[in-house]
Amino acid sequence: MVTPPDADYDVIVIGSGFGGVMAAHPAVHAGKRVLMIERGDWVARGPTNWGPAGFCELTDAYSREAPYRIATGGDGNALGTLSCVGGASVFYGGVALRLRESDFEPNSEIDHDSGAEWPYRYSDLERYYARAEAMLGVAGTPGVDPTEPWRSTGFSQPPDPLAPASNRIAGAARSLGLHPFRLPLAINYTAVDGQPRCVACNTCDGFACAIGAKNDLATATIPSLCRRGLTLTTNTVAVNLVLSGRRIVAVECRDRATLEPSKFRARAVVLAAGALATPHLLLASDLAKVNPAGDAVGRYLMRHCNAVVMGAFVRRPAPNGEFHKQLGIQDYYFGHPSVAHPRGKLGCIQQWGTPQVNYVLHYLSGWKRIAARIGVPHTTGLIAIAEDRPHRDNRVALMPESTLPSGLPEATITHAYDARDLAARQVLVGVARRILKRAGAITTIVHDLLTFSHAVGTVRLGPDPTGAPLDERGGYRGLDNLYVTDGSALPKSGGVNPSLTIAANALRTGDHIVDGL
Repeated sequence: MVTPPDADYDVIVIGSGFGGVMAAHPAVHAGKRVLMIERGDWVARGPTNWGPAGFCELTDAYSREAPYRIATGGDGNALGTLSCVGGASVFYGGVALRLRESDFEPNSEIDHDSGAEWPYRYSDLERYYARAEAMLGVAGTPGVDPTEPWRSTGFSQPPDPLAPASNRIAGAARSLGLHPFRLPLAINYTAVDGQPRCVACNTCDGFACAIGAKNDLATATIPSLCRRGLTLTTNTVAVNLVLSGRRIVAVECRDRATLEPSKFRARAVVLAAGALATPHLLLASDLAKVNPAGDAVGRYLMRHCNAVVMGAFVRRPAPNGEFHKQLGIQDYYFGHPSVAHPRGKLGCIQQWGTPQVNYVLHYLSGWKRIAARIGVPHTTGLIAIAEDRPHRDNRVALMPESTLPSGLPEATITHAYDARDLAARQVLVGVARRILKRAGAITTIVHDLLTFSHAVGTVRLGPDPTGAPLDERGGYRGLDNLYVTDGSALPKSGGVNPSLTIAANALRTGDHIVDGL
């Protein structure tokens, strides 16, 4: 096996998404030798990103070379994954919401018999939320979210003015007694340090920013870490974590194209490949056997119970095609007096912009293309994000009888929502429909989302060593130098986008790693 001459590091980080980059940050700034291993490559930026071919699933960053077979809970097709420098941050919509304080407390309605429990509280994570927001240049207005937890700092910058479509939705929501607020967004609205400001295009959520105004990790964070000494290797697939005693002594990899093997060593290893790929690698490396909660590795998969509600309007709600994912509505987050079932927490509602017509046309043919070309510009919508409950049978598992070209065994995904998940989503969908109709929609269409873009929970944190594979520091129980920092570490999904919580938790673990080196 080929071993490069510079194969020894203080820290190896597998994955360059929120979990990997934020876990690496403290070590890089402490002057440690840090290697980041990324399966994908850099995403090019330019005019192509503004076209339909720039949508994440249509780019080279969406990899189908190591698919997950959907056993249950999908559309029957194999699921590809995003593999690129910056991970999912490159294509996300920039929403940067904190979990609420009570999300960190036990909740029988959500936890049921799953044993899910945070090993720390919001107050322990607050300063890391603040650090993550500053690093991502989050734009927002404090004090307008009616469920916002306490915060020690303000936002890095104010947001842009509301787009006309956003004003229309906000007015409709207020007329129904709701309290719409400005979503905090990791988007640059002020041209500073040579970085351009947002031009409010309609290719943000699902697209890499063509001009670099979205503060994704590949734009705002990784380049500065590389200048400080981070070693980033791209197109490199981690295939095995080599165990000796209570330590990972090497990470075995293969070149994505040539399959040439390589091996790297470090004093500490951080696994942050994502809530699907992280348990996949742990199971393939046969590391469940050393963990007292090893049977939980890969289990308790959550992804939010989401649906998009689109309203059709006589006049185009966004005639200039401007970005308008600007509003959030949290009035039903903790439940609502009008809702008898399900009791307790429900989730949030966020704005969903008018889709790019050419992207929609890519998936249609015949008369549907003609109808979409006319109708899509007359739509705008909302997304209902319901907190889903952790269930043991929702999982990532190996298919040892089938092997990928890299040498990893294939993996399957099994996932099903329970009746409470679906009921919570239905409540939020009903609210979204009322808002859109009050805003003037002549009809609404609901589309259930079956993606795993918010996947969390498969290698969860927890205080119980027999039920949670990770301790409160993010350390993998049974081993002394392995940490997990991506979405798989979150024991509960909460009712907001998980990216900022993943980032904050990874920063916290990153500090623990540096303290132990």
